[in-house]
Amino acid sequence: MNPVPRAEKPEPPPGTSDPEPASTTTPAAAAPPAPLPAPGRIRARVVGLMGPAFVAAVAYVDPGNFATNVESGARFGFLLLWVVLTANVVAMLLQYLSAKLGIATGRSLPELCRERYPRPVVWGLWFQAEIVVIMTDLAEFIGGAVALNLLFGLPMLHGGILIAVASFVVLAVRSARHRRFEAAITALLAIVAGAFLYQTLSATVAPADVAGGLVPRFDGPASLLLAAGIVGATVMPHAVYLHSALTQERFAGVREPERGTLLRAQRLDVVLAMGVAGLVNMAMLVSAASLLHGTGAEPTLHGAFSAFAEGSGPLTALLFGIALLASGLASSSVGVYAGQIVMQGFLRRRVPLWVRRLVAVIPALAVLAFGVDPTHALVVSQVVLSFGIPFALVPLVLLTRRADVMGEWANRRATTLAAAAASVVIIALNVVLVTLAVPSL
Repeated sequence: MNPVPRAEKPEPPPGTSDPEPASTTTPAAAAPPAPLPAPGRIRARVVGLMGPAFVAAVAYVDPGNFATNVESGARFGFLLLWVVLTANVVAMLLQYLSAKLGIATGRSLPELCRERYPRPVVWGLWFQAEIVVIMTDLAEFIGGAVALNLLFGLPMLHGGILIAVASFVVLAVRSARHRRFEAAITALLAIVAGAFLYQTLSATVAPADVAGGLVPRFDGPASLLLAAGIVGATVMPHAVYLHSALTQERFAGVREPERGTLLRAQRLDVVLAMGVAGLVNMAMLVSAASLLHGTGAEPTLHGAFSAFAEGSGPLTALLFGIALLASGLASSSVGVYAGQIVMQGFLRRRVPLWVRRLVAVIPALAVLAFGVDPTHALVVSQVVLSFGIPFALVPLVLLTRRADVMGEWANRRATTLAAAAASVVIIALNVVLVTLAVPSL
């Protein structure tokens, strides 16, 4: 591993400047201020900023979301639709804060944690973040392997190997050019969205049932556990780390007058990307509720595939399998990239992406080789991921509220309170998830 060059000193907060030697030039002879960029150039920079949120949004439609949404719809119908909607709205706020952090500071969240916190804290944050990334990769590989098994009858281990090879190709696209990587990931996300849009439109859904699912309520401890699982599968720690780095990369060369425009563009990027992810998650639950609930179908990915084929035709089942495959491939590639961001930010160390890919493959292939039940493995991975949520959300909220870190882009008090309240609720639900799920593992 080679050390990453130490980051340059952050820019001074807006409204201040580095001390300079006194000038003997008279005010009249002073150089005029640089002209603001033309509107067309600003619009070009805005367009150039779009895309990072769609990469981060892949974490919100990964195989863990498939498992929780399908099980929720199959067991409880539309009951927990409001949880999916609420979780994705909260995710919009948190991902925007992460994106804003990268643009306003020129640093990723792991880098800022290294700069601001004691070394023992930094090492602890790095260690748990690596565990989060490993569990993320585990879930994505299993989801992709399940998809290949459903579509082609391929053994799980062979499917996991193919997903690993395919993810190398996607990562090679990123190495060639960032925009191509974002385009490839967005295309995979579009495949997932299109598949569930078709499933939802082909199902017979009563508007009154959907409206009833938007009323907050539970139906016993089992529904509460699933609600916690939905939130745990939605707000992913690695996506929070990753988004700040994605926008940080776009920050290079941006002048201060342009930054406000770019931040507004990033807000739009987040709303669009997370809006798509939220609609996909809701479509998953709606299609599962309309096609599986009350049929006695097994509330697993394999059970859903069979039930879709029997109840709505082979095309619906095929699209479900294709969507799961696209989700596993896209999210596994994004997960490895997030792992690089974590190590580079917390430790200032970097390893080649292909090395990280090989390291991530080993635990997943071991699980598949030993024949562990894939649904059970997905549940275990989501429980472990729950432990990592506070270590990403708490530093995010604390740092984005500080004027000495964010300058004039520090959170307003209302934004901080909303983000803090959302973080507390998410952490509490994940404590419920861990408490109820661990005894049954």
